[in-house]
Amino acid sequence: MQNQKINRYHKNLTMNRIAIVLFSGIMMMMSGCGPSHDKAIRQIQTMEKSLFSRDAVSFNKQKADSLIAMYETFIKKNPKDSLSPTYLFKAANIEMNSGNGPRALNMFDQYLQNYPDKPKASLCLFFKAFIYENLMKDLDKARETYLLFIEKYPSDDFTKDAKLAIVNLGKSPDMLIREFEAKKKADSSRVADSLAKNKKPKKHA
Repeated sequence: MQNQKINRYHKNLTMNRIAIVLFSGIMMMMSGCGPSHDKAIRQIQTMEKSLFSRDAVSFNKQKADSLIAMYETFIKKNPKDSLSPTYLFKAANIEMNSGNGPRALNMFDQYLQNYPDKPKASLCLFFKAFIYENLMKDLDKARETYLLFIEKYPSDDFTKDAKLAIVNLGKSPDMLIREFEAKKKADSSRVADSLAKNKKPKKHA
């Protein structure tokens, strides 16, 4: 009888220890999770306001890097959240506008792979071509990506821009200016010729 009491005592003690260990583990996991979902969104909004404030006199690279890190952390923890595609697109745009072509390309690729049916997917592909052309100076890759964009999104608002970009690939600003002036001169000549023809008196029978 006494042995049974001792066994029950040791069994209860063991169970209590297990419960304490489990509880401690749960508390450690909770304390290591970082800010909650809503808190993370509020922190991102605060950083966005600070970075893109009208009072900001110049682009703050340190704040931009911090905001991108916050975007990436949120996306990693909440890949299915409706805000994750938006945050990924914003992060890619910041990298692109900072001149970091490889990082921006990687993020736009990530968007196209994970969110191919989202509204910004077409713009991600267009921006990839833009980056190849203007940041990476890889004109072959730019042409290939512009053509892919036109093929996939023939009715997109940026399709005309993509076609024009292909025509102007590799042309210097001076060359574009000369072509524009030559076209303008040719258009003026055609208008003048048309007006002259209309002013000629008609022959009466």
